[in-house]
Amino acid sequence: MNWQAMMLLVLLYIAVSWGMLTAAGEQGLTGSDFLYWLLVTASTVGYGDLSPTTAEGKLIVAFFVIPFGLSLFALTAGKVAAFSAHQWRKGIMGLKQLTLSDHIVVIGWDEQRTPDMLRLLLLEAAQNQGRKICLCVTGAMENPLPGEIEFVRAKAFNDDHDMARACLSDASTIIIDTAQDDFTLTAGLYAYGQNVGAHIIAFFRDDSLARLLKEHCPTIECTPSVSTELMVKAAMDPGSSCLHRELLSVAEGMTQFSIQYPAGMPELSVRDFYIPLKEHYSATLIAIDLDSDGRPEINPSLDQRVKAGCTLYYIADNRIKSFDWAKLSAH
Repeated sequence: MNWQAMMLLVLLYIAVSWGMLTAAGEQGLTGSDFLYWLLVTASTVGYGDLSPTTAEGKLIVAFFVIPFGLSLFALTAGKVAAFSAHQWRKGIMGLKQLTLSDHIVVIGWDEQRTPDMLRLLLLEAAQNQGRKICLCVTGAMENPLPGEIEFVRAKAFNDDHDMARACLSDASTIIIDTAQDDFTLTAGLYAYGQNVGAHIIAFFRDDSLARLLKEHCPTIECTPSVSTELMVKAAMDPGSSCLHRELLSVAEGMTQFSIQYPAGMPELSVRDFYIPLKEHYSATLIAIDLDSDGRPEINPSLDQRVKAGCTLYYIADNRIKSFDWAKLSAH
């Protein structure tokens, strides 16, 4: 039975009950009192503060209002429960239309990497405006973190209908990490076309495909695998792997973060930031991106000028949520 038929049946039950009790001469069950009495009677609560007074009214209640009301109440409750369970199941299976904005979309699933990525993203999101996270996959699976992240299952990463359910065009950040670089390339091209203003990051194993995507979508940040470089660095400088892991993981120790120097602030030197950051926030400035083009200058000169709008990269125990720029610039 659909919702329209259910509503029609409820209205018919109310109308027939009203008509029969009115015909029986009931005077105390009128207006809002009638609706209140009918609801508590049909739901078996039955407070007893209102009841029919005529013999005919009592018979109508005993043989029509109560039995039909109980059946209708059970039918309605079952319908609501089934609908709620169906909606919950749709969310778990990734078939539900989401309503999100300024969120993070993770495209692709890898049994080894993606769970750790989601865990770290949840930690980062908790420290940074609490943005929602939506995982988008193509395989037959359920939401790996129900209640913590949103989930969409698509036929393909370039399917308009399915990707629209993930609100891709309204996302602020899109992370692409699929099982194959070809899929990553396709997803990157599609995501760029749907949301050119988003910060898009794509992981590639093949550098040539990363360069190809960068040629067509210059604002996408292509992240290569650095496992080989990290192994060599750890071999030559023991402890480097632990150092890099700590800088990248918000879950442990000191971590690298970034902040944009606000518009309207005076031009300062790196020296003007370096000491105040350390004194007031126990943070260390390590790089600046003067043009905010994703190519930061690491270990800049102390005399390097910092203009409003550029990005500052720093190391700290936690993300600094509120900078007192006036205090820094007045140092």
